[in-house]
Amino acid sequence: MTSFEHDVADSLGAHRALFFQSNDVAAYLDGNSLGRPLGASVERIARFVTEQWGSRLIRGWDEQWLSLPETVGDELGRVALGAAAGQVIFADSTTVLLYKLIRAACEFNPERTEIVIDRANFPTDRYVVEGIVAERGLSVVWIDAGKTERDGSDGDPDDAFGVTPAQVQAALTDRTALVVLSHVAFRSGFLADVPAITALVHDAGALVLWDLSHSVGVVPTELDAWGVDLATGCSYKYLCGGPGAPAFAYVRLELQAQLRQPIQGWLGTRAPFEMGQGYTPADGIRSFASGTPPITGMLALQDMIALIGEVGIMAIREKSVALTEHAIALSDELLPDAVLSTPRAAHRRGSHITLDREGFAELVPKLWAQGVIPDFRGPTGIRIGLSPLSTSFTEVELGILAIRYPGE
Repeated sequence: MTSFEHDVADSLGAHRALFFQSNDVAAYLDGNSLGRPLGASVERIARFVTEQWGSRLIRGWDEQWLSLPETVGDELGRVALGAAAGQVIFADSTTVLLYKLIRAACEFNPERTEIVIDRANFPTDRYVVEGIVAERGLSVVWIDAGKTERDGSDGDPDDAFGVTPAQVQAALTDRTALVVLSHVAFRSGFLADVPAITALVHDAGALVLWDLSHSVGVVPTELDAWGVDLATGCSYKYLCGGPGAPAFAYVRLELQAQLRQPIQGWLGTRAPFEMGQGYTPADGIRSFASGTPPITGMLALQDMIALIGEVGIMAIREKSVALTEHAIALSDELLPDAVLSTPRAAHRRGSHITLDREGFAELVPKLWAQGVIPDFRGPTGIRIGLSPLSTSFTEVELGILAIRYPGE
């Protein structure tokens, strides 16, 4: 099918009109870094300034703002995470929440001294782990994603792009306290086998933390059913929360009373407005809060969560697969000298692909100047992020053509 035929047949295509469109952007292919804003969010933010912040002022805290992190968290859990109520909260940045959750998990099993993480994980995840290891006198066990003991001749070639259950199994010992992995790899787009890996970690007596930053809102996720312990992720990618929108934390219900997060702030206490001496953590997921909730940062993402709930995460995933299939087919045809650094099998990838070729670093700024917006991931990769509700098949073709014929 041509791009035009795909767009005509696209049952979700009408939703593109709900997003704010910029006249100087011909093809936006970076929705996995920063999602487009919804038109409804433009209106919501304006109303908030005049009708709530401007009119209600400090009274807004008593009326609804304090409960918003848990209310919005529950709704995200329902529509996109497979998480029952009381297990998801919006709070800080992904970095801060990673620190809180990793530290809490390490203290849970103090006799265990190793954290397992892969070298291809997002830099923040690795840096936070390295900092905590140095802080607490622990050790890091590194997984080299894509490398196995076998020669690869009898393995799945897509395994070269991410962490497999076999690699995790080889890294686990009776010293493992926590395994930290990403659901979708930020560079390659590799989609990890969360249920299988989670089961292996539990069999070894350890906990697992999944970074959902590149999967939330675009890949069906069942945290409760999969037995996941901890998860976090940002909200400005496929959730379209805007620059710096807060991250969310998921803590499995059974663990909430057993884990104690290390950043003890007043709004994580049982009775914050008593301003009392000594720290007594709140019951439930609110114990993972610290400071003042990022109210304005949660405005836009509420609209996207509602849209995901209306459309359904399975329909979003179906279009995501179709978009990435289209991008790969066009790349094979028009960019034969580029290397696809993303799994070809649809069930092994998220909603972005990465193409590697010398010269892409110099090309990306030229593309941006033309209104074609992918992003660059070193040393030689163009990453094409496809947000199903706001990206058309024609946009994908325009982007690939611009890479093939820059400046034309």
